[in-house]
Amino acid sequence: MGKDIPNARMPVYNPVNGVVVGWVPTTDPSDVGDLVERARRAQSQWQLSGFRSRAKALRELRKWIVDNRARLIAAVCAEGGKTYEDALLEILYVCKAIGFWAGHAEGYLREERQWSRELLLAGRRVVSRYEPRGVVGVIAPWNYPLVLGLGDALPALMAGNAVILKPSEVTPLASTMIVEEGMAAAGVPTGVCQVANGSGDVGQALVDNVDMIQFTGSTETGRAVAVRAAQRLIPASLEMGGNDAMIVLADADLERAANVAVYAGMCNAGQTCMSVERIYVEESVYAAFLELVEARVKDLRVGGPGAAGTVDIGSLTGPGQVDIVERHVQEAVQDGARVLVGGHRGKDGNFFQPTLLADVDHTMALMREETFGPVLPIVKVRNADEAITLANDSDFGLNSSVFTRDVNQGEFIARRLEAGSSVVNDACANFLDARAPFGGWKQSGLGGRNGVEGIRKYCRQQTILVTRFAMKREAYMFPYRRRTTYLMERLLALFFGRGG
Repeated sequence: MGKDIPNARMPVYNPVNGVVVGWVPTTDPSDVGDLVERARRAQSQWQLSGFRSRAKALRELRKWIVDNRARLIAAVCAEGGKTYEDALLEILYVCKAIGFWAGHAEGYLREERQWSRELLLAGRRVVSRYEPRGVVGVIAPWNYPLVLGLGDALPALMAGNAVILKPSEVTPLASTMIVEEGMAAAGVPTGVCQVANGSGDVGQALVDNVDMIQFTGSTETGRAVAVRAAQRLIPASLEMGGNDAMIVLADADLERAANVAVYAGMCNAGQTCMSVERIYVEESVYAAFLELVEARVKDLRVGGPGAAGTVDIGSLTGPGQVDIVERHVQEAVQDGARVLVGGHRGKDGNFFQPTLLADVDHTMALMREETFGPVLPIVKVRNADEAITLANDSDFGLNSSVFTRDVNQGEFIARRLEAGSSVVNDACANFLDARAPFGGWKQSGLGGRNGVEGIRKYCRQQTILVTRFAMKREAYMFPYRRRTTYLMERLLALFFGRGG
């Protein structure tokens, strides 16, 4: 994309060593309108091709991804500093998502027909149907370029939309490869799925031209996207920050809770919107739980991307993120927190040691803001009620979890947590089920992914009322007559005048 001139390319850097690992073509913001027009021309035929044809193309894309997985994993590792396993997880998620949307889109968007049950509409049929919005812009973040980029494009494409994907300028390699090579190899028509690489001004131009925007990123940028979309009266689905809480009750399986806490808090170097970022533990098991977590965090292996099974925690994606993590940890220590493991940035690259903190309280920034790094702060609480109160004391509400052997109590507590999703005896796993809706409360976002609404949001809903048999003139039509009006008022009292 972009103008065909020698400097219309953008370098991509490895966050581990700063080496340029690739180049991608860039899009000038002034050219975004042309991309959208090209997408509009292609979209109508894509829509008319039907669900089965679109599903076939996406399954061909899945085959291409599997065949090219080594290249894609290498690209994800190189541009994001991820471990081999974290990169593989992105590939697995996309392949699974392709199968899900290819298999469920038609059912989720099937026309719904029913007879009206309204007395004044007797004999009428009501039809609800879904039409694609047209051109959808997907603005993806740097932490999961495939899961939160291509993963959002898939249901939009299956609904019959054209898509323009804007990857983060930090991690565009794998996404560009899939859109420019994979889509063509899969037989997706030219213009149906395009990539627009560049910085924030390209994203702004996208919002100014498309028919809907899907955004994942910071709360601050999400607000700006929402304002810009509102000015055009186009829908915007926004997933923003998180500061997710985990509660461990006295009767929990502590070993499982510790394993989940360390993984869900530190996978992808903690750079996951639904990471466990705050842990509240009942005081009777606090010391035992802390000991289990400490042992596991000490064993984590940190380093640049290597062969499978060699590294647990990779690099953070940029120095700015390392600065945030370092500031949160240092301020917490200054305010009385104890570092049990880690606590420092790496000497080289953009690494931060896996860190475990005790004696943390809610005055500290890492309990109020999104740290987005491999840091676990653990708080001792008297009981479940205090844990719930503290967990809800947040501007964010994306995901949450509770651990207890009493699953009924766990579900009861989950219902009291102010988050779009809550998990009992697990964490983050809910995102892997595409049937389960996922979206944030509070400042964590508007709209959501997965489930039936995860594809219907990419559609305009149309309702059709069909009248087949009817009188020449309905009782409520002009001219108004006293007798008819009196009868309607009596019917009002008869049907709706009873209390209880």
